[in-house]
Amino acid sequence: MAPFYPPNTVLSGFKERPEALLVQGDKLYVGTATGSLFIYEYNELSENRSTLVDTKKGLSRRPIDQLGYIKDVNSLLSLSESIPTLYPLPSFTPPTPLTRAKGALTFAIHSSVNNIDPSDVQGGANAVNRAGTVPTMMTQLVVGCRRKVVIYTWKDGEAQEIRETILPHSPRVAVFLDSDNVCFAYSSTEYALFSISKLTTLDVITPIPASISMGAFSGLSGYMTLGLGAKAKPGLVRLSDTEALIVKDNQGFIIGTDGRQTKPVTIDWPSPPDEVAFVNPYIFSILPPGTVPVPENGDTSLPSGSALAAPQSSLIPSPVVQVISSLTTQSVQTLPFPPTSSASSAAICTIRLLTSSPAAKAPIFLVATPSDRTVATSEGSSIWQIRMKSWGDQIDELVQRCLYSDALSLLDTLDQALLPDKDQRRTHIRALHAVSQFRLGKFDDAINSFIELDLNPAKVVALYPERIAGRLSVPPDDWISLFGGPANQQLLTSKNDDAMSIRSQHEGNESKEKLLESSPSPATPVRAAVRRGTALVALLSSSKDKDDDAVSISGKRKVKHVDDFSRSVDSLWRYLTDRRPKVAGALAAVHIAPAQSHQWPFLSETSTEELFALPNIPLALLTPGQLVRFAQIVDTALFKSYLVTQPALLGALCRLANWCEVSEVEEELRARKKFAELIYLYNGKKIHAKALNLLQQLREMETDITDKLDPSISYLRKLGPEYINQVFESSRWIFEEDRHMAFEIFTSDDVELPRTQVTDYLEKIDPAISTRYIEYLIDEKGEESPAFHDRLAELYLNMTLSARKRGEEAKAFEVYSKLLHFIDTTDHYRPDRLYGLLSENLYEARAVLLGRMGRHEHALELYVYKLKNYAKAEEYCKRIYNTNGVSRSIFLTLLKLYLRPTDKAAPNLLQPALDLISRHSPRLDSVETLQLLPPLVTAHDVRPFLQEALRAPIFDSHVVRDIHKARNEQVARKLMLLESRRVRVTDSRICPQCHKRLGSSVIAVHAPRGEVTHYQCRDAFARRLLDPTRI
Repeated sequence: MAPFYPPNTVLSGFKERPEALLVQGDKLYVGTATGSLFIYEYNELSENRSTLVDTKKGLSRRPIDQLGYIKDVNSLLSLSESIPTLYPLPSFTPPTPLTRAKGALTFAIHSSVNNIDPSDVQGGANAVNRAGTVPTMMTQLVVGCRRKVVIYTWKDGEAQEIRETILPHSPRVAVFLDSDNVCFAYSSTEYALFSISKLTTLDVITPIPASISMGAFSGLSGYMTLGLGAKAKPGLVRLSDTEALIVKDNQGFIIGTDGRQTKPVTIDWPSPPDEVAFVNPYIFSILPPGTVPVPENGDTSLPSGSALAAPQSSLIPSPVVQVISSLTTQSVQTLPFPPTSSASSAAICTIRLLTSSPAAKAPIFLVATPSDRTVATSEGSSIWQIRMKSWGDQIDELVQRCLYSDALSLLDTLDQALLPDKDQRRTHIRALHAVSQFRLGKFDDAINSFIELDLNPAKVVALYPERIAGRLSVPPDDWISLFGGPANQQLLTSKNDDAMSIRSQHEGNESKEKLLESSPSPATPVRAAVRRGTALVALLSSSKDKDDDAVSISGKRKVKHVDDFSRSVDSLWRYLTDRRPKVAGALAAVHIAPAQSHQWPFLSETSTEELFALPNIPLALLTPGQLVRFAQIVDTALFKSYLVTQPALLGALCRLANWCEVSEVEEELRARKKFAELIYLYNGKKIHAKALNLLQQLREMETDITDKLDPSISYLRKLGPEYINQVFESSRWIFEEDRHMAFEIFTSDDVELPRTQVTDYLEKIDPAISTRYIEYLIDEKGEESPAFHDRLAELYLNMTLSARKRGEEAKAFEVYSKLLHFIDTTDHYRPDRLYGLLSENLYEARAVLLGRMGRHEHALELYVYKLKNYAKAEEYCKRIYNTNGVSRSIFLTLLKLYLRPTDKAAPNLLQPALDLISRHSPRLDSVETLQLLPPLVTAHDVRPFLQEALRAPIFDSHVVRDIHKARNEQVARKLMLLESRRVRVTDSRICPQCHKRLGSSVIAVHAPRGEVTHYQCRDAFARRLLDPTRI
């Protein structure tokens, strides 16, 4: 990946020697060796990127060593002649030398917003009472001097007390980590952390870097001459608020605020870098000519006319800017200088002053000066700019190269404002990373990612072979494109793949030790460094996951454990069992249950393209139709995975309501003879026809009739009225086998079939079965509908007549007896309707029906004249006799039929009549009975009857009646007499009690003599009447 564009010139033909660069806003400040300051207006969008706006000649008598900007006081800070000086902008006057920092070697600036307690803010005691903290802009300037450090502070532009402290050594480079910690570089090998609040130092501890003999560099042209007589500049750069990079020889260590390494890995350069700089998240380093191998990954632009075109050249002969990712500590881009196509071996230059801007994603600047003094004098130096590509382009390129771990690490460093679609990209890249992990056998890690990302289960299942995924299965070469990745990722070169394999086998300190291992030959260390550099350039990420990504795409790493498939299926179970209850819960929220699966279109009716197009969003955001598709995919995959590896678990899954697609598994179940599971599955999906056909086929495997029929009968007994036609169709063969057992189909307690339809169906098979069914309804189910009672009576009648026609008298007698018992014991049928269906010779049935219709005389005629069954006639009378009802004379009616026959052909019935009189004389009217007896009957024949009649109190009844009549007449006469008596009240009539005139007052009349008193005197006068002594 090349995260930066090729370098371009910002300023060329600069005749003086630049010693310091500063980029602030749209201004580029260049400090020179003569002490002059050139100010350019910088605009990367214009054709002339920099325009000279001002020149400060002789700003200093000595070279300007370092430039900085302090925002709080809007001043430029220049380090020259070992003293820092503040120049107010834009006038640069008056300058303010920081004399306390005399002998300065370097400085570092840090600005931050701190929340300070109001009591610490200037403003007196009144400020203390203000609530909360006060946000304050604080700028700190740390100046490293000879064996001391001076600290300047500004709060909201106001200078604070200057502090200083002694140091054990003189810092040559200083960088802030945060507002309290500063890292000093005393030399290229000695570093320390300084605490501003405590004014203490802490030595940085790092592993001893591997030594490389000087003889190793004997063959590198120009390298030794560049640094002779000059002390190497320490390499130190800030990475974040908690980390800094220090350079020791050709190794870089990332340290934290505790002075220790924060990452176990180190950054390896083929030689010690001349300078380092940082643009988040990339580390820039300048490497001398002839030390960097030619990259094999294409992340460099080499001049077409340079010496590198020769095939035998393996090192870049010009200075190189190498870009390393701080996330992976691996090289991502190599930029040789000069980068122009017209460059030649004679045009080799020196590059220095690697300068970054404080702004986010800002370009980095450097100064390039021709090595040849003549050329340098005529052409001057040039300032180059290296601009970063957009974050989106960088991430896309990482994805294109299958470096998913690197892409995710880069995403983590970005703010949402820098990349608005950060979350969407993260989900997409994590899915691709999970696919690569899956291909390498990291099934659990991949499944964890699939679960967290709420991915479409169709895509997850598609990673498995056809025997589990069915038609969803996708070849491994298409996995990445299925998850939205580039389709050409399998085109990675074999070299990269081999490098990835080597990296995975030699990762860690052990590989570094082997690569840096010393050799008796003086050229060996160089070759080792070259080999290591080649590998580092070829490898674009450090993590094993990243290596695995590339290996997975190359398709060359095919060494798998024997149990990989089982492990992958185990992971799939975990995924499916996680998804299954969650999908079920989402379906339940919209009132959809697995029992309704037959009401939705089958999964086989949806194309794979539509299934793969289902969205990767949380379940709560899916439509009901999409949720159903998810449920079908999950259950089908779970079913097939059980079928392949754990067939014993199928039964439990089949017995429960599920969303499994039957067409995907039925053939496999048949092949494995999992007939019980298949029947459960058919039943759950309401595919009853297939289930019953399978049960019918399986009967051939049984010999016992019960074993043959019981499974089908049990299945049919559970089908509801909506499947009535299926029940009729599938039960016919069972009736052919055994009608008695088949009848149990319609006697289920679980479901209720339409009774009329069942009766019609059974009657077509056999009226006897239909009769049995109606008997079951009446006796067991309490059926009281006249329709079924009439139907049963008709069936009895028809069966009786049919049996007589066939000459089956025993059968006819049995059914006829049932008919008689039925019509005689139930009241829920319509006798008039049934009577119209009876034939003339069914006398007893007609007699019962006539009795039900209240035509008792006609019923008795049939008993007496047709059946000649006098006992039944007498029993009939006894059953309907009621002393207070219309049937109280039923015995007399029977006697009349005996003694006054209505049928001329009737025999002499005197004896039955006499028997009736003797047995039921109390229920017969004596007078009418005597009148009915013929003259020839003697008193002796009816002696019991006469004795009973004479004992009856007929005379006494007449006497009592006359006495009551006379008494009533007497009472009536007395009442008339009393009602005829009256009194007369005149004006002169006196009350016998109070002796006052009655006048018009209310009066009371007293019996028996008729005295008249006032109404209020009635009680007193009545007492006088009752007491004779008072009269």
